[in-house]
Amino acid sequence: MKKVLLLINLLIISITTAQTSDDNEGALITDRPDVTESPFTVGKGNFQIETGATFIDNSENGLKITETVYNTTLLRYGLSSNFELRLGWDFLNANTKDGSQELFDVTGFNPLLIGAKIEITDENGWIPQIGLLTHLRLPFTAVGEFKPENTSVELIFAFNHTLTDRSGIGYNLGTRTGSDGSLEYIYSVSYGHSITDTIGVYGELYGDFPEEGKSAHLWDAGITYLVNNNFQLDATVGTGFQDSNTQQDLLFSIGLSYRILKK
Repeated sequence: MKKVLLLINLLIISITTAQTSDDNEGALITDRPDVTESPFTVGKGNFQIETGATFIDNSENGLKITETVYNTTLLRYGLSSNFELRLGWDFLNANTKDGSQELFDVTGFNPLLIGAKIEITDENGWIPQIGLLTHLRLPFTAVGEFKPENTSVELIFAFNHTLTDRSGIGYNLGTRTGSDGSLEYIYSVSYGHSITDTIGVYGELYGDFPEEGKSAHLWDAGITYLVNNNFQLDATVGTGFQDSNTQQDLLFSIGLSYRILKK
């Protein structure tokens, strides 16, 4: 299966033409702050920066585990009206304590993410907007403590339904390989509502079903502020369900997205 996902990932990067759509030069559409990826690309010749900081507080078997991501930058560039390239790299600190005793403290880069997104079809009645994303996470680009044994491959189908002129629902279904090479099946569903033309809110459920180990299920909610059609601010708070494997007590994130339109 891993070889199949890798082949699909390489093939989609070679695609530059398919069903066409608008160049997406209306209001900004981002893949943050929620986990759910949108099916929309950034449009031909457009360049989009999505970045932020995240704090995650976990507890497990009496241990306090915190992760502070100082930089969650994702860069997106449109090669055509329905196809984009993606590059992401996280810089973070991971810390584990047993009471007052520090067991682990490392700062550095996570594996580099490279990938692509393609819009498959436009929304039409009961048929949702559909997109396909593929990513590779490269182990050799991470510091030693964050370096997985294998290259991670990710394949996600992204869907979006317009409910009203101010609300919609997006959801993802996909799979990825874990650090040990086993498959994880992933899902997310997010409801978004525009309070005004500039302020939006959302709520989301997401998680995974790994072949090895227990599943994880989490939720988050957030707010976005559209400064203008090309600049957006966001904030998110979330946690895990206490009976899940994640033991996530708190997630807090702030960020921004900025689009540079083609000349």
